[in-house]
Order: sequence, then C-alpha cells, then structure tokens
Amino acid sequence: MNIDLSIYDGMQNPPSDDTGRQYYYMAKCREIVSEKSGELNRPLRACVNTFGCQMNARDSEKLIGILELIGYEITEDEHADFVIYNTCTVRENANLKVYGRLGYLSNIKKKNPHMLIALCGCMMQEEVVVNKIRKSYSFVDMIFGTHNIFKFAEILYSRYMSDSMIIDIWKDTDKIVEDLPVERKYPFKSGVNIMFGCNNFCSYCIVPYVRGRERSRSPKDIVEEIKKLVDDGVVEIMLLGQNVNSYGKNLKEPVTFAKLLTMVEEIDGLKRIRFMTSHPKDLSDELIEVMKNSKKICRHLHLPVQSGSSRVLKMMNRKYDKDHYLKLADKIKAAMPDISLTTDIIVGFPGETEEDFLETIDVVKKVQYDSAYTFIYSKRTGTPAASMDNQIPKEVVKDRFDRLLKEVQTIAAKQTERFVGKTMEVLVEEKNSQLAGYVTGKLSNGTTVHFPGDETLIGSLVNVKLLNAKGFYYMGEME
Repeated sequence: MNIDLSIYDGMQNPPSDDTGRQYYYMAKCREIVSEKSGELNRPLRACVNTFGCQMNARDSEKLIGILELIGYEITEDEHADFVIYNTCTVRENANLKVYGRLGYLSNIKKKNPHMLIALCGCMMQEEVVVNKIRKSYSFVDMIFGTHNIFKFAEILYSRYMSDSMIIDIWKDTDKIVEDLPVERKYPFKSGVNIMFGCNNFCSYCIVPYVRGRERSRSPKDIVEEIKKLVDDGVVEIMLLGQNVNSYGKNLKEPVTFAKLLTMVEEIDGLKRIRFMTSHPKDLSDELIEVMKNSKKICRHLHLPVQSGSSRVLKMMNRKYDKDHYLKLADKIKAAMPDISLTTDIIVGFPGETEEDFLETIDVVKKVQYDSAYTFIYSKRTGTPAASMDNQIPKEVVKDRFDRLLKEVQTIAAKQTERFVGKTMEVLVEEKNSQLAGYVTGKLSNGTTVHFPGDETLIGSLVNVKLLNAKGFYYMGEME
C-alpha cells in the first residue's frame, strides 16, 4: 500500500477514527525506529513466526505490512531486533511449542537486551496463558490477542514509551478494521477476510472462545478490497472465515455466501476464487448451484466431516449426522463430477468405539476424498469434550489413526490418477526447490503439479499436460 505517513507527523493527538488513529501511531513508531536504526548504524530487523490456520497467516501479513511501513526489515532469523509469535491454540501441543520457543528466545534476549518479543493470536485470548507468561516469561514485551490485532502500532508505541510488559487483550469485539497495510506472501494470490469468529461451539474446539462470535464484513468492503488486489496483480483470492457458509447472517441487510460469490465473480481480472472453511450444516443448494455455474470458483471444496458416526457427531455438537453428510457429498459430486472433496477427521474422540471408527472408514470409502487432514483427538482445556468420560487410550487411538491414514492415502492416490493424460490449467507459484529447471503450481482442484519451466512463469496461469501421478502430485509438461 502506498501510504504517506508524513501527513500524521505534525499531529498532536491521534484522529478519532480507528484507521487514522493507527496510522498516527505508525508515524510515531517510524520516528523511533529511525532513531534506533541510526544509533545501531543499521536497519532494525523483525521476524514474524506464524502458527496455525490461514486466518493467522493473513493476520501475520498485516503485522508484516505495518512493520515494513515503520522501517523494519523482515527476516526469518529469530536473532532479530523484534520477534513476534502469532500463536495458535487449537491443540494443546501448539501451546507447548510456543513455550518451548520462548525458552529459546530468552537466551537470545539475554545477549541482546534491546530485543523486543511480542505474542499475539488465539493462544493469548486464554487468561491462564497470559497469567503464565506474566509469571514465567516476564521478558516478553507485548501481549495482544485476536480481536485487536489492528492496534499493533499503538501497542508497539506504548511499549516504546514504557519499560514494562504491555498486555492488551479484548474479551470480544464487534469492530472490523481492515484498511491497514498488508504485505502479501505472494504477489499473485491473497487471502481476504470475509468474516471473523464462530458460533458453532463444537464440543472439542476452542476457536469460538478465542476468536469470538461471528461478525461479517460488508460485501461492498470485500469487493472493493478484492478489486484493489486485482489492480495490484492478484489473480487468485481465498475468501477466509471460520465458517464461510454462515457469512452475512449478522449484517443489517443479510447476504448469503452464495450471493457474495456471485458478486466477487463479476470482478474483472480476477481468475480464481477459493474459500475456506465450509461447515456441512450450512452448505446450501444455492451455493452448490453457484459453484456449478461459475467459471472462476475453483473445483475444490473442503468439507470437514470430523467423524462418520452419527453418535459421535452428536457428542461433537456438529449439528448433522452421517446420512446428511453423505447425501450432501453426493449432491455436490452430482453437480460437479470433477470436484475435489477434502476433509478433516478426528480420531479418538472421547467415547469413540470401534464401531464408531468403522463408520468413519465407511464415509471415507463412500465419499472418496482427494485428501484428508487426519488428527488424533487432543484434549483441549476449556472445551466440553475435555471433561467427557471415556477418553480413549493412546495405543487404541494410534492403531485407528494408522488404519485411517492408510485408507485415506490409498483412495487419494486413486483419485489423483483420474486426471492423468489431461491438459489442465495451473497457477505457477514458485521455482521447484528439489528439481532444477522445474516450477511448481496448483490445479483448480488444489493438487500440486511439477513441470519444466523457469521463474518468469511464476504468477501465470498456463496449460499443463499431466503426464503421471505420484500419489499426491503430478509431473507434467507445459503445452
């Protein structure tokens, strides 16, 4: 974004609007960064380490955009002047990973006392986590959460003006502040937030507690953002939300997700539309029809099943059963025979029997997923499932997980084979890091393709003949 911060330099007080207020603090931070860089006779460097989902990745792009605007150089090296961990808390081991990294950073900071360390993201929305950091990791400089990430510059300025830890956590919010700097990882594709939060309260999931209740952005703001991205060279966008199918329900004038997709489809210059994630209980016939008739919506749908057992699905509070899910999958495939269906599956949910597990295997066989993200159930403190009886022994869960993974991989390999010999459109994303003279890209259905080419192709849509399948990817040649 081409932003002139100098217009804020002479202001004595920040503007009253949220966006102007943050640019005011960015200008203040830029002065301080410039001064510190002069003292060190080098640019200040910042490292942003992202844990978790696409929503977190998009948040990190915003953090990086602000850091670059105020004068930091971005690096992947944690021996930096400023290290930010954008945390995930979906699973308990995600928290443990962050604590481990903080132990590592403490040794670096002892040698570099001017170093700043910030923690943000979902993990910081848990009071027990913040209390632990305050007590055991007092060298951390800043803590903020998911609801006020737009305040990053203001929080950073507060830390510059203080020698103590800054903690700024909001329990919830109805604010959406998006018109701030963003540094995209890829120049040709981008995520776009269409909504925040979740109202589903699945019994195993912490997300509604740390991301808050659902709130949708206006379609006008979404379309305007995408138009600006297209003008800046973006050809593919990913519409992001915890449950995109419930988009628009809380707007003053409700708009369905299907309707939003038709509006996005009309944007000139946009080539591909993706979205994530869909909840089976909210996926409408209207959405299937829009996808079927679209020339831009990618032929990929991620539809988390979590379990094939209706009994377990009820305990999970998923609000659909096995029969509903299978009928929905059949309806989607009937409308779009070439679609790639992918899913999430949890193994070892409390009370899961062998019969329940075999119901899951049955769904996998019937749906024939192109790929599946399989997870061993992780007891998540603060969720209803954590206190349920009949937690499954680890050895039983491991056995079921291995059996499921084998089934998923066998079916996925067969699914990949069905397009061998066809010529399909590929968005070239990067040079291949393993094969010299090759590039790597993605089909509309999300499958990876490697083929001969050079870096001038990156960001282009090209036709590639798929010569052979290698389990989860293709080798091809450009036509």
